[in-house]
Amino acid sequence: MHAGTISTNVFLRRLHNFCVDMNWLPWPLIPKRQWPAVKFKDKRAITLEEHQRIIAAEVNPERKSLYQLCWHLGASQGDIANLKGEDLDWTNNTVSFTRKRTGVPVIVHLGGLALNLLNDLPSEGPLFPHLSRARAGDRATEFASRCRQLGIKGVTLHSYRYAWAERAKTAGYPERFAQEALGHNSKAVHRAYAKRALMKIPSLEDYEKHVGTAHA
Repeated sequence: MHAGTISTNVFLRRLHNFCVDMNWLPWPLIPKRQWPAVKFKDKRAITLEEHQRIIAAEVNPERKSLYQLCWHLGASQGDIANLKGEDLDWTNNTVSFTRKRTGVPVIVHLGGLALNLLNDLPSEGPLFPHLSRARAGDRATEFASRCRQLGIKGVTLHSYRYAWAERAKTAGYPERFAQEALGHNSKAVHRAYAKRALMKIPSLEDYEKHVGTAHA
């Protein structure tokens, strides 16, 4: 286990616990608390420059649109891949869906760039007919392959969530809004708003003018 990777630890642990549960082992080989802790590598946000390089190099229209929506929405690749035309509200410029991982419904308001992108996708049924049927691991593998071709290291599709959170913090987006968009338990939000993203704090006077609450 010490010589292996994170997956070595995870899958050996699963196999061991399954064998114990099925009584194939009369007693645990390793007590639960003695298993080495699973330590995941620190994830980083994808940069705008890296994102633009990936979009420029991607020749598959569905994958290109998926990556662009990941940048604009910050949702998980699974939630975005399963979006349908019926999830879009063109009157209010919103997209609504239920997070696959938590089952929590979410409504996200869309900006002009995202709306233009969605306008080119199917108006009914899956926005991504092929990618919605693919496994999450396959979508991740395709993205990793593209990154290797471009010499981009240290990012995954999940890095788009970290990028969204850091962009939100830098822009002065209230943390409660980011939590609603990405999920209250999102590690991306907690990390970005704790220390990772630098933010230029405006004067209260300028902020009041911006939100329309200034008094005469």
